[in-house]
Amino acid sequence: MIIDCHGHYTTAPAALEIWRKRQIDSLDNPAIGPKAGDLRISDDELRESIEHNQLRLMRARGLDLTIFSPRASFMAHHVGNFETSSTWASICNELCHRVAGLFPQQFIGAAMLPQSPGVAPETCIPELVRCVEDYGFVAINLNPDPSGGHWTAPPLSDRSWYPIYEKMVDYDIPAMIHVSTSCNACFHTTGAHYLNADTTAFMQCLTSDLFKDFPTLRFVIPHGGGAVPYHWGRFRGLAQELKKPLLQDHLLNNIFFDTCVYHQPGIDLLTRVIPVFNTLFASEMIGAVRGVDPETGFHFDDTRRYIDAASTLTEQDRHQIYEGNARRVYPRLDAALKAQGR
Repeated sequence: MIIDCHGHYTTAPAALEIWRKRQIDSLDNPAIGPKAGDLRISDDELRESIEHNQLRLMRARGLDLTIFSPRASFMAHHVGNFETSSTWASICNELCHRVAGLFPQQFIGAAMLPQSPGVAPETCIPELVRCVEDYGFVAINLNPDPSGGHWTAPPLSDRSWYPIYEKMVDYDIPAMIHVSTSCNACFHTTGAHYLNADTTAFMQCLTSDLFKDFPTLRFVIPHGGGAVPYHWGRFRGLAQELKKPLLQDHLLNNIFFDTCVYHQPGIDLLTRVIPVFNTLFASEMIGAVRGVDPETGFHFDDTRRYIDAASTLTEQDRHQIYEGNARRVYPRLDAALKAQGR
């Protein structure tokens, strides 16, 4: 199988964005704002939004299954308060659950959490529980910066995050570390903020002993790990200066990287520097980079082509990247696939 561990519902029907705009427009007077029940999206609308977009490209590119979560830039945890985020997360997660129900062979859910700046992360646990227990989701997305580019939250090693980690360990689910829209003009959302956050999250883990407290906790750092593979020597050297163990012992039992890297040299670097054991296939297609690369004639986010062409990978390596690692890092995914006879 070819399992894409990083997909977002970027093609949801327009009614969702209209509802969200009404919610934001009424932040000063929530009583006049929309209720969750006001959103009406039919199954036929969901099918159309998927069949003509993600599913069409999955078939064209030979992908079998996508771990599917709400649109990352739509999370916008900095908007409103916890109640705003709670209602919004519930709606977005339900839509992903419905998509997975309509296309159970091709999609399985991962949850957006109702994070809010200055609010304890443990407030997100009820939504996490609902998504795992009621919807069968296999992972969560965790935003290390709910402030939207101002980084007011404590680092991921801070004990305030521990209730989330405890629940992740209980359910044996990983978190993809994924920020949302930047409201800081210094940081372009997808070109800077996302990649900065990937690098920052890795460094927060490197400087801490988080995984001593949670030896089975698993983070997936997307977009190829941001700057991490390119500066692997820097991180090894910093770990040494900080008297930390070797990175393979300190972090690589718990941190994994995806292949949302949109050119061949980038994938070649990733697969040479990061162990195959720690690399998961992903595309984030119909995401930040949707165009065709004029140098190749193929879409930038057609990442399978890069894995297939990576000269240092064996067929066994490709199997691990495409399927084996996802089944190991996402045990609930593996169980769901086995229940389908896959």
